Formats: sequence, structure tokens, C-alpha cells
Amino acid sequence: MKKIILIVLLACFSFGAFSYEKRNLLQKEAEETNLAQALVNDFSTLDFPDYTDREFWNNLPETIRKEYIQDAEEYLDYDWPIVKATDYIEIIRSGDRKQEVYAAPRAALVALVMGELAEGKGRFTDQIVNGAWYYSEQTWWGWSAHLTAQKAPHGLPDADEPVIDLGVGEIANVLSWTWFLFKDEFDKIHPLISKRLKDEIMKKAVIPYYERDDFWWQGLDGSRHVNNWNPWTNHNMLTAILILEDDQQQKIKGVQKVVRSLDEFVNVYPDDGGCDEGPSYWGRAGASLYQCLDLLKRATGGKFDVYDNQLIKNMGNYIYKAYIDYPYFINFADADATTGSRPQIIYSYGKDIGDPTMQKFGAFLAEKQDCGKETPGGKIDEQIMQLMHLEEIKNAETENARISDFWLPQTEVAGARDQAGSSEGFFFAAKGGHNAESHNHNDLGTCVLYFNGKPALIDLGRETYTAKTFSSRRYEIWTMQSQYHQLPKINGVDQMQGRNFVASNTNFKADAKKAVFSTDISKAYPEEAAVKKWVRTYQLDRGKQFIVHDDYELEKVLDEPTTINFVTYCKVSEQKPGILLLKGDGFDLEMKYNTKSVTPQIEFNEVTDAGLSRYWPDGITRIVFTVNNPKTKGKNEVVITKKN
Repeated sequence: MKKIILIVLLACFSFGAFSYEKRNLLQKEAEETNLAQALVNDFSTLDFPDYTDREFWNNLPETIRKEYIQDAEEYLDYDWPIVKATDYIEIIRSGDRKQEVYAAPRAALVALVMGELAEGKGRFTDQIVNGAWYYSEQTWWGWSAHLTAQKAPHGLPDADEPVIDLGVGEIANVLSWTWFLFKDEFDKIHPLISKRLKDEIMKKAVIPYYERDDFWWQGLDGSRHVNNWNPWTNHNMLTAILILEDDQQQKIKGVQKVVRSLDEFVNVYPDDGGCDEGPSYWGRAGASLYQCLDLLKRATGGKFDVYDNQLIKNMGNYIYKAYIDYPYFINFADADATTGSRPQIIYSYGKDIGDPTMQKFGAFLAEKQDCGKETPGGKIDEQIMQLMHLEEIKNAETENARISDFWLPQTEVAGARDQAGSSEGFFFAAKGGHNAESHNHNDLGTCVLYFNGKPALIDLGRETYTAKTFSSRRYEIWTMQSQYHQLPKINGVDQMQGRNFVASNTNFKADAKKAVFSTDISKAYPEEAAVKKWVRTYQLDRGKQFIVHDDYELEKVLDEPTTINFVTYCKVSEQKPGILLLKGDGFDLEMKYNTKSVTPQIEFNEVTDAGLSRYWPDGITRIVFTVNNPKTKGKNEVVITKKN
């Protein structure tokens, strides 16, 4: 079973093409700036506010200080739980990842730390000690779904083989900051508290990072391409190394290893900077890379700086290219339809790469999310960073970054709207690519369509993650299948997963009057589909209409029907033959089709999954157009306009 899961993970999370350019731009920067000589000895010199910086903490906005203290007070009597053996084993019994078991104590510790920083009276210190001791006593800090990384059988963590996953990295970061902020306070209570905490972080996270090159997310053993795990976990490990490592030579080696590993992430990124995991995953992909770059720059006195590199710029500004209108982003594959998108990081990233649109977009998102009025989210360091930038971002110029159009030629994703700077009218985005992308769905050639900033034709996204999501049965899940996207089912056959199932001849052109995306999706289907060519074209006639056009050629017509599918969040009814009415959130659209060519069927689907219901609580509708009297060659066109 373990081998099957690993094989499927490899298929699902391959990052781009098999070959890629070994840019190694971060290692080159480290060499040019003499990182070994420039690296700081003491983390406290990086000018982050510590516990003793009462001027900083006492001058936070009063609403934020009060909220921090109130949140911490809820945990004054918190009974630190035991992660039971059966909590871990549930992943192999039912597929339940039991994320809440691991999330609850972390939330408690972060709240207590931030509350004590805000109040500064020692009222929460004992409970912070209890939290530190709780984690020190725990066998493993990771998430049960990731236990396949160990050599022992899946289901329970092996205390003799500490492995590093996302969860271990996250806790190592939180505990390192807890140690940094309160080690002196801990020593006043008992000298073994801070010593034990540091020893456990080193033993469970830092030393394994030093000693092993075979964690797949490091990218150092050549076993597979990496994804967002790489910058996400590397940022956490870089943080722990800079805070805890006393041996300067070992610290240098550790940081250099982080740089080598990060290069494996940057190397496989397309030149266009597109994140094939989508905008919500960008928050732990491009955004986490920025956190690493920011920390490296701070830790070298400003010498390590790659913000003038065009790829680094493109990896940043992708986030506003993939933006529709607040709070919606393009959500192909497993990505979420809405995301907070980490405003402070977007602002700071944009500032550092000299992109005023990105910088102002970050300030806009901060304003929409009431930054400065409510406590920020994230780990301790992420909250501190947001607090440090509160006033600057509050006073910054904002921009709702609704650009006219964009084209990512390597990622093969494009989008356009009726009018730049406005949410009125149509917005669409479409994709080509291949069916082994990170968090892949079988969705080559699909699109999303929004009207007045609200969803019309949608990408469903993902259901709540379970063991099945990352197993050999992944594509049994309906949201992963091509028939639940804006795509045809050809001769009764869906698209297939794998790197060989690709789009071809993908193109995009845009001018003041129209934007046109086209791609041949025939190679995304297996041989039994008997398809020679299927060119899907999306055309936005700005301010007028949106056209979906198919031009296809089959080797033969089989018994199973060919259908053309659309998934919508609108309420659908037949207005009259040839016209379907799509009633959305404040708009009505007409979907016009040729009654001689296709016959529609309207299928309503309730949404019961907690993950999907965040975005589609009222259920979704699939429109299934069955091709009438199919021939080996044909064309079909659907035109969507605003109802007058």
C-alpha cells in the first residue's frame, strides 16, 4: 500500500516537465555575496521585536492588543491533549487525516505566545511552558498522512527515525520562535525548560535536516520534482537553524543546504512564473519562497538579494494575474475559489521586486481583510511580520488589480476581462498544460467564466482531503474528472492522468476588441476515445459575448455518446429550445446552442462536502450537451451573453 501511495503521489505532484534548466540562481547569489562570511552569528541582530521590546508591543493598536489577550485567556486552563495512537492510525483505517488533533494545541500555543507578547505581565508564561513541554514529550510533530516518509510501516510514527514533513516544519518554526522569545523567562522558572525545548527541536527537526538528503521535498536526491512543500518547509527549517544553531560553521552549512534545496524549487519553475498549484497554493509556494528570500537577505545584512531576477519577479506577480475580483481567484486543480492570499507578503514582495501593481494589490487585500483592526493570522513569525508592517501598509496606496489580460506561455494559462480596472461584464480564464501537474485534475482545456465578478462557469476545486485524495483512487473523486469541468466526454471516454496526456498547439491572443484562447486537447484522452483532433477555443468579444467553440475529428464514432459538459453555480432552466437561462448572483445570462447539433440535459448536484460547501453551498449544476447524430468530423459552438 505504501508503494502504491508513493507512486500516485509522484504522478499527482510532478512539477512541470521532466527536463528543466539548472538555473541554480540562489546558489550563484550565495557565492557572489559570500554568504558564509556575511551570515549573522546572532538571530537577535535581525531587528525583530522580542519580548523585552515593550515599546513595540505596548504601542500596537488597542483593539489588537485586547484581542490577543482575550484569545490567550481562553487557554489559561487549557488541558494539553495527548495525540493518541488511534489518532495516527485513523489514516490507515478510514483515511481521516485527523488534522484537528494536531491543529488544536498549535493554535493554543500561538495564542498564548501572542497574548503574552501583547500583555507582557507573565500571566501566560506557565501555560507557554506547558505547551513547550507538551511538544517536547510528543513522539512526532507531523501529520499522519505523511508518515509514508518513514521506513517503518505507515500508521504510527517511528521514534527512532525522525522524519520532516510539513507539520514537523511548522511546529519547529513555532517552537523556535517560542524559545527565542521566552528562553530567558523560561530560565527564571527552571533551567531545563529552554534546554529541553532546544534539544527536542534539534533532535526532531534540525539534525535530521542536516543529516538527510532523501526527503523528497528537498529535491536533493533526484527522485522527483518538488512542489510547495519545498519552500514552505525550507522556510521553517531556515528559521530554526538561524535561531538555534550555536556552531557558526554548522549554521553556514545548514543555510547553504537550504539554498541548494530552494534552487530545486526555483529550477523547475516555468519562466512565466505560473504556479500550476493555483493561487491558494501560491501562498505556500511563491509566497513561502519570498519568506525564505526575505530571511536570507536579513540574515546577510542585505547582501543576499535576487529581487532583480525576472523569474523571481514573475513568480511574485503571478498572484494578481490569477485574480478575478475580490475574493475570487482562478482555482484550477485543487486550488480554492477564494483565498486571503497573504496581503503583507504580497505587499512586501511587490515592493522588493519593484512592482507597484503587486505592492498596491497587497495593500488593497489588507484593507479588505481589516488588517490593523483584527489580529493577523499565521505562525508567530508571520504575525510579527504583519504587525511590523501595519502602519506602512495602512498608509499605502491601494489598487484592486483587475488587469485586462494575461498569458503564461509555459504554464499555458491565460485570462482576460471585458475592461481593465472593472469587474463589470465577463472575465474568463483557460488552461492547457498536462495531466501530471501538481495537485492535478484531468482538466486540459477547461475554463472558468465570471460575470460582474461573480461565478458563472466554475471549477469545483477539491473536496476535503482524505487518504483517497492521494491514493491510486484519486480520479474516482468526481471533482478530479474531466466530465465535471468545461470539457467533452469523447465517445464516452474521459481524459486520463499522466505526463503523456497533454494539450498541444496552445495559443492566446488579445487586443482591445477580443481575447482568444485555443488548444488541441485530443492527446489528453486515451486511445479508446478514438479522437484525432479536438480544438477547444474560447473567445471573449469584449463587452459583448463569450464563445465556446469546438472543432473536432474522430477516428470513428463509437456506441457511447459524445457529450460536452459545463459546470455552473448558476440556476439553470430552459428558456426555449436553443437557449438556456443561467441565473447567477445578481445577473442573468443566456447560453445559446444549436438544437440540431446538441441536446442539453440539466443535472443539479447538492454539495455536502465541507470543503466544497465553503464556495458552492447552494449546490452546482452540470449541463450535459449530447452530440446529435455524431460524425467523425464536426463543429459545435455555445454563445453566452447577458440577458437583455
